[in-house]
Amino acid sequence: MSVSQTNADPAKQADARRGRNRRRSSPRPRRTAPALAAASGLAVANVYYAQPLLDEMAGDLGIAPSTVGIVVTVTQLCYALGLLLLVPLGDLWNRRRLIAFQMLLSAVVLTSAGLARSAAALLASLALTGLLAVVTQTLVAYAADLADERERGRAVGQVTSGIVVGILLARAVSGLLADAAGWRSVYLLSAAAMLGMSIFLSRRLPAADPERASLSYVRLLRSTLSLYAQERILRVRAFLALLLFASFSILWTSLVLPLSEPPLSLSHAAIGAFGLAGAAGAIAASRAGRLADRGYGQRTTGVSLVLLLLSWPAIGRIQSLPLLIAGIVLLDLAVQAVHVTNQSFILASRPEARSRLTAAYMVFYSIGSASGAIASTHVYDRWGWNGVCWLGASVSAAALLFWAATRTSPSTK
Repeated sequence: MSVSQTNADPAKQADARRGRNRRRSSPRPRRTAPALAAASGLAVANVYYAQPLLDEMAGDLGIAPSTVGIVVTVTQLCYALGLLLLVPLGDLWNRRRLIAFQMLLSAVVLTSAGLARSAAALLASLALTGLLAVVTQTLVAYAADLADERERGRAVGQVTSGIVVGILLARAVSGLLADAAGWRSVYLLSAAAMLGMSIFLSRRLPAADPERASLSYVRLLRSTLSLYAQERILRVRAFLALLLFASFSILWTSLVLPLSEPPLSLSHAAIGAFGLAGAAGAIAASRAGRLADRGYGQRTTGVSLVLLLLSWPAIGRIQSLPLLIAGIVLLDLAVQAVHVTNQSFILASRPEARSRLTAAYMVFYSIGSASGAIASTHVYDRWGWNGVCWLGASVSAAALLFWAATRTSPSTK
C-alpha cells in the first residue's frame, strides 16, 4: 500500500480494521510499554556512557587528552545520521523484527568496543553504537502503534521517560562501573544487557504488525523529508523541540563546570548524582501523555513552558544546592512534558508514517541539543554561570512566545 493511498476512504477503513485486529491479537499494551521503556533506556544510554570515561580511555589506548573528545562527537554524529537512515525503516519493515535485530547488532558492536585494543577500533565500534542506538525512536513509534487511540499519549509518555532516564543515569552508572572494574566493563555489561533485551523483546512483543508502505528505500527517505512540507503540526512541534532541547542541553552540558570548581568542588560521583534529580522530573512528566489523551495537550504545553522559564532563577542559585536541585527537577519535568505532548500530537497525525514522523521530529531534537551544548560552554567561558542561566532563560522565553504565536492554529492541535 502506498503512502498516498491512505488518503482514500477505503484505505483508511482498511487501516482501521487492521488496527482493531492487531489490538485484539495483542491485548496487553499496558504491560508492553514498560518493557519498551526499559529497552529504550538501555539503548540510548550507550550513546552517553563514554562521557565520564574519556580520561581512562585515553590513558589505556594512548589517545591524546586533547583529542579524546572525538569519541563523544563521533557517537553523537552517527546517532543523528541513524535518525535519518534507520528510523524510517520502521514504516517499511516489521518493527518487532527490526527492533530485535538492531539490539542484537548493538550487543555485537558494544562487545567490540569493550575489547578494542586501538583508538581506531574503539572509534569504529562507538560510531556503529551511535548509529544503532536510534532503535529507541523505533520503540517510540512501535509503542504508539500498539496502543489504543485513547491511550497513545500514555504509552508514548512511558517510553519517552525511559529514554530520558537512560540519558540522565548513563553517566552515573558508567562512572560507578568504571571505578569498580574499569571502563571496558561498562560496554561488556551493556552488550550482555542488549543481548538479553533483544531475546526478551523478540519473544514477548506482539507478532502482528500493520501492513507496510510499498516504497523503495530511496523513496522512503524522500518521503521523510517531504513530511516537513505536508504536516504543519510537524514543523511547529519540531521547532518547539529544538528550543526545548537547546535549553535542556544548556543546563546539562555546562553544569559540571561550576559544580567542580571552588567553592563547591564536588566530586564526579556527587555531580553525577544530580542526574537522579533530572530523572525524577522526567518520570513525573510521563503523565503528560495521559493529559494529551484527554484533550489537554495545548494546556499542558503552555503550563510546562511557563515552568521551564521559572526553573532558571532557581538554577541560577548555584550556591544553594536545594534550590538548584528544585530547578533541575522543574526544568526536566517541563522539557519532557512538552516532548511527550509533541510526540503524541505528531504520531497521531499520520499513523502509516509514524517512524518517518519520529525521525523528522528527532532531527530537530539533535540540532537543539548540539546547539545548546556549543553555546553554553562558550557563554560560560566568557560570562560564567550567570551568563549560562540568562542564555537558558532566553531560549525558554523564546519557546513560550513561539508556542503562544502558533497555538491558535487548528493544524497545531
